Amino acid sequence: MKNFDWSDLDAKLLRLLVTVVDTGSITGAAQRLGVTQSAVSHLLDKLRTITGDVLFAKSGRGIVATARAEALAERARALLGELERFAHCEAFDPAQWRSTFTIAANDFQRDALLPALMQRLREAAPGLRLRVIPSDVPTPEMLRQEHCQIVISPRPPDGADLMQKRLFADRYRVFYDPAIRAAPSSREDFLASEHITVVYAPMRPLDLDQHLQKQGIVRDFRVMVPGFAGLPSFIRGTPLLATVPGLLQQHLMRDLANCEVPVPCPEMPMYMVWHVRHQQDLAHQWLRAQVQVVAQPLSNQHSP
Repeated sequence: MKNFDWSDLDAKLLRLLVTVVDTGSITGAAQRLGVTQSAVSHLLDKLRTITGDVLFAKSGRGIVATARAEALAERARALLGELERFAHCEAFDPAQWRSTFTIAANDFQRDALLPALMQRLREAAPGLRLRVIPSDVPTPEMLRQEHCQIVISPRPPDGADLMQKRLFADRYRVFYDPAIRAAPSSREDFLASEHITVVYAPMRPLDLDQHLQKQGIVRDFRVMVPGFAGLPSFIRGTPLLATVPGLLQQHLMRDLANCEVPVPCPEMPMYMVWHVRHQQDLAHQWLRAQVQVVAQPLSNQHSP
C-alpha cells in the first residue's frame, strides 16, 4: 500500500470519504453533507491525489469503494471519533455543538421518542442536526462502522463492545376498525379472526409473534408489512386485527380502536444501544441523557 502525506488530510476530507463509502453515491453524499455534487467530486479528486488510489469505481447507477477506500474509511471513522472526543475532552457545552447525530429507529420508536428529542435539541443544542435512519433488524456493524451513534430497539444486537440502557416497557394492544367490527371478546374470537402483522426483511417476525407461536397460539395472518407505518391503511375498512405496542395509539394508530389482548402477552421492553467507544464521550453522554429524559414519561405509563 503506497504511503501518502498525512498532513494534507483534514477532518472534512475524512468525513467526505466515510460519507461516500456509506452512501455509495456522489449525490447521496452531497445531500448528507449539505454541499453540491461538484464540491464532493472536487474533494474526491483531492483525496485521490493524496492517496494515489482511484478510491471509487462506477457500478450501475452508483459507485463502489475500492478495497483501499474501505480500509481508509474504517480508520477515518476512528479518527473522526477521536477528534470529536478531543474537542470535548475538557468541557462540553451543547450550545456550541456543531455536528450531525444519527439514530437508528423503526417507525414506532421514531414517532414515540424522536420528535420530543428534537424539541429538546432545538433549545439546548441548536447547532446539532438529527439524522434518523431505519433500524430494520439492527446489527452490531451499524454501531461499529458508525452508520449511526445510537440504535433504539426492543431486541438489542449482541456484542461485547456494545452498551445498552433500558428506556421503557410497553404493553401490547389489539387494534381494529370499530366501523367494521367489534373488539375480540374472547380468546376464541381472537384466534378465529384474520390478522395483520409486521415482518422485517428477510423474514424476521415481531418478538410477540414468536412468543405466541411458541405458546401454541396460531393466528391467521392475511397481511404482513415491513413496518408499523403500513398497518393502518390495511386495517381501515377491514376486519383485520393487529396486535402491536399500545403506544402506537398515540401516533400511527390514533384513529383506530384498541383493546386488551385476550391471550397472555409479555411486556415489550425498549433499549438504547451504543458502542463502547462513546461510553466516556461527554457529548454522547449528554445526548444519551436527553433520550432518557424524553423516554421517562413512556416508562411511567402503560396503555389503558
